[in-house]
Amino acid sequence: MGPQPEHEGKPASSSSSQPQPSLEPAVDANSTSTSWFTPKRLLAIFCVINLLNYLDRGAIASNGVNGSQGTCKDGICKAGTGIQGDFKLNNFEDGVLSSAFMVGLLVASPIFASLAKSVNPFRLIGVGLSVWTLATFCCGFSFNFWSISVSRMLVGVGEASFISLAAPFIDDNAPVSQKTVWLGTFYMCIPAGYAVGYIYGGLVGSHFSWRWAFWVEAVLMFPFAIFGFFMKPLQLKGFAPADSEKKLKLETAVSETQDVNASNGKDETLSLKAEFGDKSAHEPSRSKYETTILCQFSRFLQDMKELLLDKVFVVNVLGYIVYNFVIGAYSYWGPKAGYSIYNMANADMMFGGITVVCGILGSLGGGFLLDFVNSTISNAFKLLSLATLAGGACCFGAFLLRSEYGFLALFAVGELLVFATQAPVNYVCLHCVKPSLRPLSMAMSTVAIHIFGDVPSSPLVGVVQDKINNWRTTALILTSIFFPAAAIWFIGIFLHSVDRYNEDSEHEGSSVERTNTAPLVEENTAKTPISGQTQEC
Repeated sequence: MGPQPEHEGKPASSSSSQPQPSLEPAVDANSTSTSWFTPKRLLAIFCVINLLNYLDRGAIASNGVNGSQGTCKDGICKAGTGIQGDFKLNNFEDGVLSSAFMVGLLVASPIFASLAKSVNPFRLIGVGLSVWTLATFCCGFSFNFWSISVSRMLVGVGEASFISLAAPFIDDNAPVSQKTVWLGTFYMCIPAGYAVGYIYGGLVGSHFSWRWAFWVEAVLMFPFAIFGFFMKPLQLKGFAPADSEKKLKLETAVSETQDVNASNGKDETLSLKAEFGDKSAHEPSRSKYETTILCQFSRFLQDMKELLLDKVFVVNVLGYIVYNFVIGAYSYWGPKAGYSIYNMANADMMFGGITVVCGILGSLGGGFLLDFVNSTISNAFKLLSLATLAGGACCFGAFLLRSEYGFLALFAVGELLVFATQAPVNYVCLHCVKPSLRPLSMAMSTVAIHIFGDVPSSPLVGVVQDKINNWRTTALILTSIFFPAAAIWFIGIFLHSVDRYNEDSEHEGSSVERTNTAPLVEENTAKTPISGQTQEC
């Protein structure tokens, strides 16, 4: 549980002293679920969901599910296997398939992050997981390249809500001295999920069919989708609790905003018209729905401007983009490269085993180390730069070796180091911005690292391999990109950085609102007026 703002105990503003019974927070029998739903259980549930998300990504990259092209040699033709063989995909199309879900992820992530200001974030996660479950089930029924590509895009839409909102929930409920460790525990599910996905995909694809891999995933995720709707909703630090009186809150918000602007000699409507263009100037009045949309869009633009002007955030994400370019290509092409270079008959199992062990140990180790030396943004950049440089050097050296066992040993050390970055890089994303911007910070970080990182890396590596037809050279070219990532994060050490976790949110108007940001540690039963989430544009 993160520390509360210093002024939490101060009396609420005079406006909150007026009785408004219709806006009181509801306290009912549902509160009994809080006694079971502890912070550690929240972390465990989120870890399982994250594991399933990345198991899906690993499965589609495995030789058992992804398969291989059909080949003809000396007049003897061998049929292709898996998705690539069934749909007769070349390496470029195969690489595009691995990145198709990113399209939905990139479009939906900012939308879910913005909706968190007006809809309870926990419910948004439930919606996203429901879409993920349905889309994954449809992947098993795909019949060509385009049908499976569209299904993968919808998988990305479903995942978008979770990746934007899960980390802020964990950050809010983790013990102060273990925040980075908890983040490391959550993010270790990324390499672990990929690795389990390799193994899972290899087993299911070889013994049954690649289609069964997707159907089983959908069944496993279904209970968590239901869980998101029926568990008592949680609230994030920096946001006022959502309640059922949304219409009244909206009316109050619009009238109060107009009153404040009038008292300051400003006309908010005119400013909105000037910014977006008034195409209905002759209409007697603008509908409340249109006003709300303009208000939310204006706030989104202001939040985006604040993020992009934050040098710490920008440098952190730039380094993350370059880093993820390599990791994304490793995760997709790694088993095929290992099979080609070292004739690994069980490449899925070997890469999966190394990744799961090194991913878990590296992610946890990075979190423990940052907490041990003191969790600051500057220390996080030091760890990011050093771990990436050393890990990249080990991986580069591994691909130079001719011995399979020498490669596996040195590559394992390299992966252990590069995965130590998972907790620190996300710690910076969460703590370099004020609490109300954390969902958008996580969403835009995710959008950036995918759209400029692993989305183009898989097809580009496929193109390079098609041209030079040498997996060792391709792997060395790819691995060398770790070094620019280390250099960018090294710059972050010298930037002026401030941990803004305890900074007041623009929506925090009372002590009750601030107390509601810790729903799993202490249940708030006070009945005090609540400031609406949409009261400010």
